[in-house]
Amino acid sequence: MRLHPHFAPADLFFLALYLLFLFLAGFWPRKQNVETYLIADRSLSLPLFVATLVATWYGGILGVGEFVYQYGVVSWTTNGLPYYVFALLFALFLAARIRSSGQHNYTIPDRLEQEYDRKTALLGAVFAFVYASPSTYILMSALLLQLLFGWALLPAMLAATLFSIVYVFRGGFLSDVRVNTLQFLLMFSGFALAVWLCIAHHGGIGYLLRPGVLPADHLLWLGDPKQGEGAGYVVVWFFIALVTLTDPGFHQRCHAARTPRIAVAGILIAIGCWFTFDVMTTVSGLFARALVPNLGDARMAFPALAERIMPPGAKGFFYVGMLAPIMASTVSYTFIAALTIGRDFIWRLRREQDERNVPAYTRIGLIATAPIAILIALAVPSVVQEWYAFGNVFVPAMLLPILGAYAPSPCWKPPANYAFASMLCGGAAALFCLAAGWMHGGMDNPSYPLGWQPMYTGLLAAALPFAMGLLKTRLCRV
Repeated sequence: MRLHPHFAPADLFFLALYLLFLFLAGFWPRKQNVETYLIADRSLSLPLFVATLVATWYGGILGVGEFVYQYGVVSWTTNGLPYYVFALLFALFLAARIRSSGQHNYTIPDRLEQEYDRKTALLGAVFAFVYASPSTYILMSALLLQLLFGWALLPAMLAATLFSIVYVFRGGFLSDVRVNTLQFLLMFSGFALAVWLCIAHHGGIGYLLRPGVLPADHLLWLGDPKQGEGAGYVVVWFFIALVTLTDPGFHQRCHAARTPRIAVAGILIAIGCWFTFDVMTTVSGLFARALVPNLGDARMAFPALAERIMPPGAKGFFYVGMLAPIMASTVSYTFIAALTIGRDFIWRLRREQDERNVPAYTRIGLIATAPIAILIALAVPSVVQEWYAFGNVFVPAMLLPILGAYAPSPCWKPPANYAFASMLCGGAAALFCLAAGWMHGGMDNPSYPLGWQPMYTGLLAAALPFAMGLLKTRLCRV
């Protein structure tokens, strides 16, 4: 079944009002210095910190619908629970250290250069740029624009990319943070409306548990082993969730918090917010599967649900609720990728002593980010596949060097050359295995070397030089 949405004037009114607000908030005049543009003067209060972190970290909303529609409640076990665990570890062991790491630290490569050397920082910037590419969020924005206006995919991507660039070109990080409180409220209220309408029309969760309403495997918390799921499949996603510890967005917001205590408390509160939102999106996705069982494109699960149960006006409000986290993540990761080019490449390679040119370099990065993000989205047109690919490469490359850079004791930090080797070997090994698996079986049924997930191979390859570096550090201290 192909989705053909219909929008009443009331629906279009909500969408137009939302886009107008974003435009005005992004261009509202305010005097800025370098630190304002890059990190909002490190002034985020607890409510702003929670709002911007929650909204930005949940940008893959169509991917969530895709996952729930195809696989059921295992979506929460793989894309919810693991991230709570590692967000908790981030809050307890990293957040305060990141906020206290130094006045001129804005990015992960800043810390890598501070603790290791320039080449490690530059290599880390390569991986950070690829991971921060807003390709998944541009893809989701484009899919919604297709539904709204009937555009082809590429023009819709160009429009989504242009909007995200224009939005932060002038206002920087502050423009992103300024509207995230509204994005936070809209995403929660939009999906609360969807859950309420589903329950009001169909009698609650009991309806989903009736025999034949959902495929039997959609109610299995570990998924269906016959479909390649099960405990081992869930474990892989726990490893992918390690990306929480290395995510540039988490690090950026901790740098921007007013105090270390706000960074820690904010993440703990955010975990509760993510759990609440996960419950609503999982229930909505299951209702979409039950009510529209023959949907041709699983990425359209939530729009299909809106078409099935929502009256005029409510549908437009729900679309705004879907757009809110997508736009929050699109803008945020576009800015992070641009900052990586502007500060972590151009500024670092020019070896400038002051930072006054970094905003200008970041604006150059905004223009360079756009075509790369579009190419990635066209090459991997599945949100879930992009999450899987980026996590499998980025985590092996970055995890150990970052943990070493923030280790409480020098005994847990290897020499710079070993940190560089760990990053290079981990990322290269994981990338090679991922590419080999896709070449032998395709993206949907990859055949990886030795039957190992790229994550495992990459972590092993990264651990060997890292462990050798730790051994050398301890021998030198004897």
